[in-house]
Amino acid sequence: MACAKPRLGFIGTGTITEAIVTGLISGDEPTAEIIVSPRSAKTATHLAALSSQVTVAADNQHVVDAADMLFLAVRPDIAEEVVRALRFRPGQNVVSLIATVDHVTLRAWIGVPVNLVRAVPLPFVATRSGVTTIFPPNAAVEAFFSPLGTAVACKTIDEFDVLAAVSALMGSYFGIMDHLVGWMQSKGLPQENARTYLAQHFLSLATVAFRNPSTSLEDLRHEYSTKGGLNAQMFAEFRGGGGLDALEHALEVVLARIQVN
Repeated sequence: MACAKPRLGFIGTGTITEAIVTGLISGDEPTAEIIVSPRSAKTATHLAALSSQVTVAADNQHVVDAADMLFLAVRPDIAEEVVRALRFRPGQNVVSLIATVDHVTLRAWIGVPVNLVRAVPLPFVATRSGVTTIFPPNAAVEAFFSPLGTAVACKTIDEFDVLAAVSALMGSYFGIMDHLVGWMQSKGLPQENARTYLAQHFLSLATVAFRNPSTSLEDLRHEYSTKGGLNAQMFAEFRGGGGLDALEHALEVVLARIQVN
């Protein structure tokens, strides 16, 4: 007889919870029972309408009491207030999705010994194409996130923090795209054509990097940059103008913020 799937509980029903639950119920395999907190009632109701396996709890404590694997998905600015108000079970499996709050702080808030894992799932888990970093390594949590894309278990907190810093590039990515589309428009290209071209162009480049893991990125840069050609000139100008330095500075600032917490 197959073992029953652990009941999943989510404290906080924001963007990440919505993405995870959407990804879970979109698969072919049987879905575990999912209990979500009533906060953000519109999102909670929407998720419950998508699957009979999703239930909206009466309150946060109901979620904690019902869950075998509990996910903390609240904003950092309200996390302490929310977590301290809850009564956890010793030995309960707790996965924190709260950015910038470390294990020591979380354990102090929780107040009882639990199996605590931190994770950073990205919104693309909704389409089962997201990458999720996990610390410390935990077989059950890795098995949970693997069907939603890729699970990367970090051996040290330093590894986890570096990946968390790089994950903060999502807004910058779209900001750069927006700036480039604006530049193309200023040269007379229709916005729709500019965006379509750029999105497909970047997708193709990412696909090349993903499908050729044994080829260094430097080698790929040279392969896609004819000596003396436009691609070689573009990178040289970008690097010479401080583009790479600005990017590294931003990463260091974000990493410092993560490590302070």
